[in-house]
Amino acid sequence: MWRNTRSGWGLVSIIFHWLSALVIVGLFVLGWWMTDLGYFDPWYNRAPWWHRSVGMLLLFATLLRIAWRLFQPTPVAQGSRLERLAAHLGHIALYVLMLTVLLSGYLISTARGRGISVFDWFEVPALVSHLPNQASIAGEVHWYSALALLLLAAGHALAALKHHFLDRHDIFVRMLNPARTRRR
Repeated sequence: MWRNTRSGWGLVSIIFHWLSALVIVGLFVLGWWMTDLGYFDPWYNRAPWWHRSVGMLLLFATLLRIAWRLFQPTPVAQGSRLERLAAHLGHIALYVLMLTVLLSGYLISTARGRGISVFDWFEVPALVSHLPNQASIAGEVHWYSALALLLLAAGHALAALKHHFLDRHDIFVRMLNPARTRRR
């Protein structure tokens, strides 16, 4: 049940999917909230520290998720040819946007040449820094790609619900419980 099959997602893929979704929404809300914090607010330094730390962990998890996906079979897609193509392109776009958001966040945080402390457990070094307008450009990319990611993720969720309730496909169920789709 850990690995994917042609009939369903394995537990590892399911955990990556739902954990990523939860963390992405949480980081978006935290990021939006912290932009309005005043200098004397007790969360002024703490919120960005949490945002960066969780963001770096999500970047590592996303890289592991992509590696896992490359070496695992993908369950057989359902729906019309156009729906299958849209799903395939949508998944690629979700991964591209996730990486864009996470890497641009890294570039914002390392623009001055300092690494990123991840919960004081370890430091991610600043491999790219001191580029002209690095923080500003990366900040724009970060914001707009985060918005695009949330919108695409909402479309992804709506499509899954459409397949579940209207088309009566087991696409949604396959991402909830690996045991339910193994009985074919």
